[in-house]
Order: sequence, then structure tokens, then C-alpha cells
Amino acid sequence: MRGLLTPATMVLASGSARRRELLAQIGITPDVIEPAGIDETSRPRELPRELVARLAMAKAEAIATRHPRAFVLGADTVVSVGQRVLPKPYDEASARRCLQLLSGRAHQVLGSIVVLAPDGQRANRLVITRVRVKRLVPAEIEDYLSSGEWHGKAGSYAIQGCAAAFIPHINGSYTNVVGLALAETRAMLTGLGFPCPLIQSL
Repeated sequence: MRGLLTPATMVLASGSARRRELLAQIGITPDVIEPAGIDETSRPRELPRELVARLAMAKAEAIATRHPRAFVLGADTVVSVGQRVLPKPYDEASARRCLQLLSGRAHQVLGSIVVLAPDGQRANRLVITRVRVKRLVPAEIEDYLSSGEWHGKAGSYAIQGCAAAFIPHINGSYTNVVGLALAETRAMLTGLGFPCPLIQSL
């Protein structure tokens, strides 16, 4: 029931399967998964880091009003070339344009993380990873488009999939590029009192 969760309960304000999988890697399973469903349209002249921070906070705050006694984790990811934010395409034409733009150059993946605690404390963090894409020949772009992996992905690629073959170098958090910077997320949660499980060796 909404609003009647224990203080140790976590609500993930995202429907992203990738974020759920990443959290599972460090032993965290959200008790509730509830996408915020906010408008993610950028504002005029809004910079990429402003956009991603605003969206992550808006997602977390929207869900926190429904679950005031829970820890709420909100996150957003954008891919930018310079100050241009690339879309999450749902058609091949848009995805092709993104891949052509990324080809042979570096870009930034900006991830914003927000944690709202039931006692009113909050933490937010911006994580930036620099990613270089090799020069793509037209056949590589078309093969990747045919895979369908790009669908709905920020910047039109998934580094954890076959697009890894296009990326010779990254500088920064790999999990940030996948969808959620894990080291920063865990530090924020523990800092606000959420009982994260201990990471044990196999």
C-alpha cells in the first residue's frame, strides 16, 4: 500500500530494466519499482547537465510524495556531444543520425542520481563519463540498426551489448554508461542510512 512502507524500504523511481539489473549486482533489490512518468522534454537553452539533474530530481520527488516513509532513488541519463543532447530514438532514421554523429569522436554520458530519505535528508550526484567511439563505416551502422539494440537507448547504443565493439576507450564509470553509477549510488544510500548489503567475495 502506498505510503505505508518501512524506513528501510527502497522505491526505484524508474522503469529501466538496466537499473534494476545494476542494483542487483551489488545486492540491492528495490521493494517497489514505480516509474515517475514525468515529461522529459528539455527546456529552451537548457544545458545537458542541467537537464539530467532536473529530471532525476523531478522523478524522485514525484515518487516520494506517494511513498513518504521510504528511501526513493531517482536517476536519469543523457548522452551529449558538446552541448547537444542526443535523443532516445524509437525509429531507425533518428538512431542512424545519432550513430553518424558519434562516429569517430568522443562524447559524454551524464548520469544524475538522487536519493531522498524518509527523514527528509537528500543527496544528489552528477557523474560524467567520457566515451570514445571508433570511426564507423556505413555497413557497421546498418548492421547495428538491424540488431534493434539501439531502441530507446540514450545516444542510440548500449555499451553492455554488441555496441561494445565500437568503443575502444572510456574515461570514468562504466556502470554510469550502462544506466546507473553503482559506486556513487551505494555511497549515497549508505550515507543516508539505507542498509545496503555487505559486498562479499565469492
